Amino acid sequence: MSYTEWIVEESGARLDKYLSEVSELSRTRVQDLAKEKKIFVNGKAEKSSYKVQCGDTISCDVPENEELNVQAEDIPLDILYEDDDIIVINKPKGMVVHPAPGNYSGTLVNALLYHCKDLSGINGVIRPGIVHRIDKDTTGCIVACKNDLAHNAIAKQLETKQCHREYIALVDGNIANEAGVIDAPIGRDRRDRQKMTVTPTNSKDARTHFKVKERFQHYTLLDCSLETGRTHQIRVHMKYINHPVTGDEKYGRKCAMMNQHGQSLGKIDFQETNPSTHQTPEIAPNHSTQSKIGTTTRAGTGSKSQSDSQNHTRIMNDVRQTSGIERIIIFFKDKTFIAYTPDE
Repeated sequence: MSYTEWIVEESGARLDKYLSEVSELSRTRVQDLAKEKKIFVNGKAEKSSYKVQCGDTISCDVPENEELNVQAEDIPLDILYEDDDIIVINKPKGMVVHPAPGNYSGTLVNALLYHCKDLSGINGVIRPGIVHRIDKDTTGCIVACKNDLAHNAIAKQLETKQCHREYIALVDGNIANEAGVIDAPIGRDRRDRQKMTVTPTNSKDARTHFKVKERFQHYTLLDCSLETGRTHQIRVHMKYINHPVTGDEKYGRKCAMMNQHGQSLGKIDFQETNPSTHQTPEIAPNHSTQSKIGTTTRAGTGSKSQSDSQNHTRIMNDVRQTSGIERIIIFFKDKTFIAYTPDE
């Protein structure tokens, strides 16, 4: 346990925001410590929403990081970028980010513990290195931090919206507008606590920007970006405008035509500044986030069998010789699909 004290010189800021700026603690970490009644203002435990006043004495008991009890597992990782501070992973669909009841193995954290010698300990023993997350059935970039300095820096970039995050989503139906903003608060669904919903009650502001990338007969492919980071935000907002993410059984319906499990939602871009070099890493484009949505590709294994590859190569050779075909989508046995144009 380490004890630290600060004297406030300017009034008005929230306690969590103030401490995240004057210490190495992230805002989320401050909020967690406040809930545990480990942050005191003038000797009294205060909530993270407390507005600091000039002259306040803030003290904090920060517990030492616990020894990790999550097991390292030799799980192949699709690594897009890595240096001494961070590692960027293309998380496959179906992989849980961190251990939780019912999922204590096979997670991204289990794989990271095997691959990385060190990980930040700010988020505790269950989520070492994890500074943000994406849903189990979403594929895309996720950043893990190897030390607390990197973790705090990336957390602050996320909080101040310096990080640029983009998603690609295939949704049901044809959206009328070419672009738009969905501004609707999201909270827990009172009828089903496992789901989120748009509601004015006990909710938080949520804004999703979308732009049409491509149109199909019964579907629309969208580029999406987030101003906020609410649980299931894109999925909830797309349901709200009556264009649920294709194949999303929780908020929409199973796509019988595609015979896939899990929503067609992928995180394709996450740009942040390295805290040591102050440079934005160049993350190599990944085929699974550019041409496929919701795939299960893993480094060293591949998501398609040799026979599948031979079949779609043969099909594409036939397509190139056929006029009038603009696009072809191939559906695989592992519940994924891939789209080609004849000139590929």
